[in-house]
Amino acid sequence: MSCTLLKQKNRLPTALYRRPTAALPCTGALLVALLSSAPAQDIRGLEACTAEKQMERRTGCLQANIEFLQQALMRLTRETKDKIAAAGRDLAAARSEIAALKSAMAKLNDELTQMKSKGEPSGKK
Repeated sequence: MSCTLLKQKNRLPTALYRRPTAALPCTGALLVALLSSAPAQDIRGLEACTAEKQMERRTGCLQANIEFLQQALMRLTRETKDKIAAAGRDLAAARSEIAALKSAMAKLNDELTQMKSKGEPSGKK
């Protein structure tokens, strides 16, 4: 049962009475909307330094944020390098497999041409 059916006039009480689970999607959406409206920071782990009144505390807060961002950047750089290295290894493996398949195909083509050349003289006579 959809939320639009529950919103219709005169059907709301009976729809909820008949199927209590019908209101769950609407209730869940409302609950998520209410909980997500809580004040949150843009980046998890950063502090709101503008709330500090003392300059020393604000400077310390900003330095902590810089350290956090540098660590996050280093972690993401390391993860990206690892992913690129893994992709390079996969590419090298795929290229070697392609080379092996090309050589096998060339060998089979040579065998096929040899079989055809052996079979043609006997067929013409």
